[in-house]
Amino acid sequence: MTEARPSEYYAEEEKMLAGENYFGNDPNLSQLRKEARHKVKALAETRDDPERFSESIGNLLGTVVDDQVIIESPVYFDYGKNTHVGKCFYMNAMCTILDCARVDIGDYVLFGPNVQVYTAEHPIDPATRLEGLESARPIKIGNNVWVGGNATILAGVTIGDGVTIAAGSVVTKDVPDNVVVAGVPARIVKHL
Repeated sequence: MTEARPSEYYAEEEKMLAGENYFGNDPNLSQLRKEARHKVKALAETRDDPERFSESIGNLLGTVVDDQVIIESPVYFDYGKNTHVGKCFYMNAMCTILDCARVDIGDYVLFGPNVQVYTAEHPIDPATRLEGLESARPIKIGNNVWVGGNATILAGVTIGDGVTIAAGSVVTKDVPDNVVVAGVPARIVKHL
């Protein structure tokens, strides 16, 4: 039986999800990250059993629309439960999702290997950073998006439908529908 915890136990998680400054080393947040690691391990262990694999994905992520989601191991999620995926999502190996804020991934989205999705942010000011505070902003990825290997998507970004993100790109700002972006920082190189 789970013991009841005072509401202040969840305060840092609530601040994190609200986009406010929070302490990432909070005991509750540390426990939630530990639980996510166990769920990621279960995901890897069930990869060759379709029924159990689908169940493991559902246990890890906040929302899974269908059983056509494939996540190749190894992968890393901070929490997992803050990531929500649409139909036919495919994530290749070595991807990282720091889902300190909500991550919404649309239908028919493909991630190449080593894609990085970072909702987490740290203060630029060194003195403030030493206090241990961090923050997070949500990321939204539209439908029918291809994210090439080693691409990085930073906090607060919204990616439109029908977008291709070239391998190795760093997406620092919103991307409109039906374009190809490439580079560091990513810029529109083609309209589709």
